[in-house]
Amino acid sequence: MRGVTKTFGAVVANNKVDLDIRRGEILSLLGENGSGKTTLMNMLSGIYFPDAGEILVNGKPVTIRSPKDAFDLGIGMIHQHFKLVDVLTATENILLGLHEKGTLNLKAAAEKITEICRKYGFVVDPNKKIYDMSVSEKQTVEIVKVLYRGANILILDEPTAVLTPQETRKLFDVMRNMKADGKAIVIITHKLHEVMEISDRVAVLRKGEYIGDVPTSETNPQKLTDMMVGRAVSLNIDRPDPVNRVKRLEIHNLSVRNVYGLRALDSVSFDVYGGEILGIAGISGCGQKELLEAIAGLQITESGSSIRFYPGETSESKELVGLSPLDIKKAGVGLSFVPEDRLGMGLVGAMDMTDNMMLRSYRNGRSAFADRKNPKKLAEQVIEQLEVVTPGVSTPVRRLSGGNVQKVLVGREIAASPKVLMTAYAVRGLDINTSYTIYNLLTEQKMQGVAVVYVGEDLDVLLELCDRILVLCSGKVNGIVDARTTTKEEVGLLMTNLRKEEIHE
Repeated sequence: MRGVTKTFGAVVANNKVDLDIRRGEILSLLGENGSGKTTLMNMLSGIYFPDAGEILVNGKPVTIRSPKDAFDLGIGMIHQHFKLVDVLTATENILLGLHEKGTLNLKAAAEKITEICRKYGFVVDPNKKIYDMSVSEKQTVEIVKVLYRGANILILDEPTAVLTPQETRKLFDVMRNMKADGKAIVIITHKLHEVMEISDRVAVLRKGEYIGDVPTSETNPQKLTDMMVGRAVSLNIDRPDPVNRVKRLEIHNLSVRNVYGLRALDSVSFDVYGGEILGIAGISGCGQKELLEAIAGLQITESGSSIRFYPGETSESKELVGLSPLDIKKAGVGLSFVPEDRLGMGLVGAMDMTDNMMLRSYRNGRSAFADRKNPKKLAEQVIEQLEVVTPGVSTPVRRLSGGNVQKVLVGREIAASPKVLMTAYAVRGLDINTSYTIYNLLTEQKMQGVAVVYVGEDLDVLLELCDRILVLCSGKVNGIVDARTTTKEEVGLLMTNLRKEEIHE
């Protein structure tokens, strides 16, 4: 890519970027949120068209106007959010959109898919429906889909975001096999330990500009972070010991059914304490979302479920089961919730920052008019303290990048001075600098006596940030471990319902 530029209105997403991608190499593309990584790769894969610059494949200038053009040139992108049809099989999804000569032969296609899998070390059943697959199986189908189309340049956007350590290791083995076969692989990720493990070279973008590249063997996470941010950044998560632990929540026999009538949570019991961070680990879809939503009053619970809130001091505990979020607030329960769906559930995209702050406080006024002065002051505080990049408090939040939207949401919930703060994937898709800002905010809350419940997908962070980790597997509690003494392997095995003693057998 030579001098590639892309603008969206007044925002320059990529500015004269030069980037080389080489055969037989794994290139990591790093940068903060909004630095232009995905935009750059979307131009290579035909989703966007550059405003200026040129793309050369094998030394020849090419024009890529669509994903089909990209496939014809041997370029395929595996997106963070999979593009699969749930009711079709793996084979049908892989063939979807292809114009093959003659009649469609699913059996021959399945054999070709099996051959690709054997060659690179994939494990996938060609006849399995997508809705029956785990996240890692779906990802495998996406990768096989681009290989089936003859891709020699593969772009993977946040490929390990929802994988267990064991699944990540398998994916890395496959990537190494593809590299050995001469494929060029680009991986977009925020996880620096993975960058160091899997890549041969690292390219860094900052604010849409290409900063440079460096062989992985000649760098380290600290140097890469400094390149991304443009200044020295501490990569240590401060984890002080819990002080004055006080029981805040007592969950007993909590059972919840999902929208399909299946049991998402099955007799879950545990306690949450003020002054500590409780991590919730589990493969995506194992009940984490339903657990937090049930506590927040957003899920109907099964008979026999109990969620008791302990305000402390001399006040009596309160039963939260059966209460709506508004009832919970009226009962004086200090509960804040940062949901997984930022713009669907947490914020209103069409509203500006002031109005989104008001969502929590508009009922507090004593007159017929809502108070806009304090929410505006709060919005300005959040912008300043969390370094939210926005033209101003009156800009609709949907126009902000994902990382800035998350800062707005976390800042608002913390400002409510809760006794229990629950966060679902608080740093998903956030760059390293913003992530550490969020970690420090959560630790500050813990030291102020708040009970913090942190649902996360990065086990390294869970082990560094949390005091205890509760592991969910298929809606059940499969163990509660001390985050200071456990290992990634132990938590990963608990996530997949395998214990070490079972492995030895």
